[in-house]
Amino acid sequence: MTKLEINSADGMQKLGASLAKTAQPHDLLLLNGDLGAGKTTMTQGLGRALGIHRPVKSPTFTIVREYREAKLPLFHMDFYRLENDDLSSIDLEGYLAEPGLVVIEWPQLVMNDLPDEYLQLTITRVDDSWDSTKRVVEFTPHGKRNEEWVKAALTEFNK
Repeated sequence: MTKLEINSADGMQKLGASLAKTAQPHDLLLLNGDLGAGKTTMTQGLGRALGIHRPVKSPTFTIVREYREAKLPLFHMDFYRLENDDLSSIDLEGYLAEPGLVVIEWPQLVMNDLPDEYLQLTITRVDDSWDSTKRVVEFTPHGKRNEEWVKAALTEFNK
């Protein structure tokens, strides 16, 4: 398990860009963290690095946002508001089969429906101040590809 300290919103976006630059088709990124931890901020940096020109917004109310115009299609999902019976309305298996990058915020509800290999990030605030931008990001890779992805992304981040 690897941890990284981030001290700004720009740092979270830089981390997202580093993950995007080293991502491959069919990668699955799970994001855990409290409300306001920086999950969407990181995904915005990821989207920009993939070449998405429109705003990358939180999919809290839409559940899924598709960005097919990117050099690697991005499927950004947020299951915070999802109820168990709502899961059937989302073709999660279809998204995972597409040659894109799937990013899931609040993945707890769907863990049993996911493949065994994925990269999980847990983002934690360093202090309790709501306006603080200090975070610790914990990387938990599942599978060889995701171990390589962490190494490559951290190398890119530290350039």
